[in-house]
Amino acid sequence: MSIYEPWRAQILKVSDLTYDAKLFRIKVPRSFDYEPGQFVELSIPGIGEAPISISSTPLEKGYIDLGIRRVGAVTNAIHAKKAGEAVYIRGPYGTGYPFEAIKGKDILFVSGGTSLATIRSSINYVLAHKKEFGKVTIMYGARTPADLWFREEFDSWKKQSNFLVTVDSPRNPDGNECGWNECVGVVTTLFDKVDFPLKDHIAVICGPPIMYTFVIKKLKELGVSDRQIYISLERLMKCGVGKCQHCQVNHKYACIDGPVFNYADTGELPEAI
Repeated sequence: MSIYEPWRAQILKVSDLTYDAKLFRIKVPRSFDYEPGQFVELSIPGIGEAPISISSTPLEKGYIDLGIRRVGAVTNAIHAKKAGEAVYIRGPYGTGYPFEAIKGKDILFVSGGTSLATIRSSINYVLAHKKEFGKVTIMYGARTPADLWFREEFDSWKKQSNFLVTVDSPRNPDGNECGWNECVGVVTTLFDKVDFPLKDHIAVICGPPIMYTFVIKKLKELGVSDRQIYISLERLMKCGVGKCQHCQVNHKYACIDGPVFNYADTGELPEAI
């Protein structure tokens, strides 16, 4: 199977994630292999193509999950699709998180907003191999309770990890209260709720650019080194193979050198964050 040529794939299932996001389960060959953190290019002929992070784990054979928020022409067209219909896929592309190299370490996941679609693959991969890692902590923040993705998995994550969640506002986008009784504040407020040292953890971060600035600052204050931090740089990765230059950051390409980078290696990329 060529990674350069789109191939027809059937939608197996569509489910709502939030008021503006859906989860699409797409049929793929059982030989389709990828790493947590990689992405595919999803297209609809006559409409366009978009890079979408893989939300499922490589342990799940025969399908991939793609969390997609409705934000433009391509994603609107995808949202109109139903189970049984077809889309086109090419990939996988990019680098994943190096979990083989960090086995035995304590892991901290920090995610903001829709980026949980990207990091969910890594969370479930680590939890499925929990005996091979140390303590697992998950911090997740969103704008409102209505903007939280994968809420049906929160109970499972709480049982298997130190799972912490927060929202910027307890009111949903329509302004109504929704009975939210957990933390309110930006995601960095969750660090105050951790009662054990984080300085020896490997930090896996994915979110909007402004979140990186404050999360990394907090991690460094807690003694976490640059080499212990992994980030996913979200860019408009149109071709996926380093040819179109849309995702170029200085001399690097997010689609082939990333999207996963070790933070210590981004010092030469002042525009990265």
